[in-house]
Amino acid sequence: MKIINVDGTILKKAFIGATKFLEEHKEEINALNVFPVPDGDTGTNMALTMKSAIKQIEGLEEKSAGKVVSALSTGSLMGARGNSGVILSQLFRGFAEALKDKETVDAIDLSQALKLASDTAYKAVMKPTEGTILTVARGCAEHALIIAEKEDDLSVIMRSIIEYGNDVLNKTPEMLPVLKQAGVVDAGGKGLMCVLAGAYNAMAMDEVVMDTSDEGRIEMLSVAHHVDLGDIEYGYCTEFMINTEYTDHEGFRTNLSEFGDSLMVVGGEGLIKVHIHTNHPGKVLEKALTLGELNDIKIDNMRYQHEHRFEDEPQVNIEKSEGPAKKYSFITVSIGEGINRVFKELNVDYIIPGGQTMNPSTEDILKAVEGVDGQNIIILPNNSNIILAADQARELSDRNVYVFPSKTIPEGITALLYFDTELDIEENLANMEQAVGNVRTAQVTYAVRDTEMNGAEIKKDDIIGISAGDIIATGDDIQEVSFDLIKNIIDENSSLITIFYGNDIEEEQATELSERLHKEFEDLDVELVFGGQPLYYYIISIE
Repeated sequence: MKIINVDGTILKKAFIGATKFLEEHKEEINALNVFPVPDGDTGTNMALTMKSAIKQIEGLEEKSAGKVVSALSTGSLMGARGNSGVILSQLFRGFAEALKDKETVDAIDLSQALKLASDTAYKAVMKPTEGTILTVARGCAEHALIIAEKEDDLSVIMRSIIEYGNDVLNKTPEMLPVLKQAGVVDAGGKGLMCVLAGAYNAMAMDEVVMDTSDEGRIEMLSVAHHVDLGDIEYGYCTEFMINTEYTDHEGFRTNLSEFGDSLMVVGGEGLIKVHIHTNHPGKVLEKALTLGELNDIKIDNMRYQHEHRFEDEPQVNIEKSEGPAKKYSFITVSIGEGINRVFKELNVDYIIPGGQTMNPSTEDILKAVEGVDGQNIIILPNNSNIILAADQARELSDRNVYVFPSKTIPEGITALLYFDTELDIEENLANMEQAVGNVRTAQVTYAVRDTEMNGAEIKKDDIIGISAGDIIATGDDIQEVSFDLIKNIIDENSSLITIFYGNDIEEEQATELSERLHKEFEDLDVELVFGGQPLYYYIISIE
């Protein structure tokens, strides 16, 4: 059937289909991780980002294409997880900007929207790398512009875009040597092609049913945090969406501020998302109703939750001072009882549970920002796959937020050790950067699939030692691989080795490794710390 244009109803159907298709293929995408480690989560992050986006449009009774895509963009922006999810949300951001005034979308509109989507995503990444999702998105956009000049049938155009995009995807190993070495295509690019294919498939069907429940979020739910506030001042966590043309978000935020704290007011054209802790949710909702229709209303009794929380779930202590706001507040992302304890000892105010394979969303990070009271707020992501989401949260916040781009737990810890509250923020950030430059991180885990890297053949379940993006040591014995890994990366400038041992390592094993290193490298100090992290047997800091 020929399709000349589509409205918001059809676009909604297409995006639901895209989400369903992506969900069905997420494990296939996860398996494309360059390193054969148990945290290949590109597919999961993109699927969760899409689910968050879909939740903003599934209850939206709107035929305007522009308004549907705007709501989708807002949902993806707040729900973005991992670098792939953030880039996907930026693609939707550009797509929505191009279509904001459109009731329907035709071939030219679609091609121009894909072009602006690609441009927006490229601008969001400080150092764009070719051979990634960005390359695939740009290829699709450029092809769309060409074909839209001679074809007006959207179904024909979409088929052609998908065919061309898959060709670009299959060429990504030629653009990025690490992909070629691992024998895989780019995972983010594959995810994007699943989104496009799912959207196309849905437009040709009568109905697509998409379950947007939290079933697929089991990994994240297992680390959902509870806030331990002692005497909770504001008892109801209140969240809702407002369908409105009102654009003075700052003014509305000011109007709501008298009702509570942890206030967040964000959104795009036609849609505002509100989060607040309050004792009067009814008054907040009444105020919101003056702006427009409400949906997705969620009110939780935090005092009840606090009293009945599960004892085995991770808990995060946040202490808000009663007096004037302190000069600095720190937010970190980490998981592991011991590692969290170290961060608390370093005066971290808010720990977002997450890290490897459990990347917090932009909204999770934004809520953490609203949950601390510092005049200056420093976020340490401690994972390269969380930095973009942290940057996105910083841009959405109206507070003084700084993202220190720590890529590992050791980098985050070292950065905090060199922070001096008597200095200004610029001096501190410079000192932190210099200190982290002297830290090398090594990690020991297991391979989840067969592969070949750097000339070494790796089998599924092999123990692998990783540092600076390379697999340094492999074998079938955790202790031997760990020792070989450390031996290969220390040099004449090394003076301290700190070993964080994980949940799957007994203290006796960790002590044995520590003593062996003491004996082999007498001039080096070796410290042993219980980390309690999952997936990684050891996380090692070398300074």
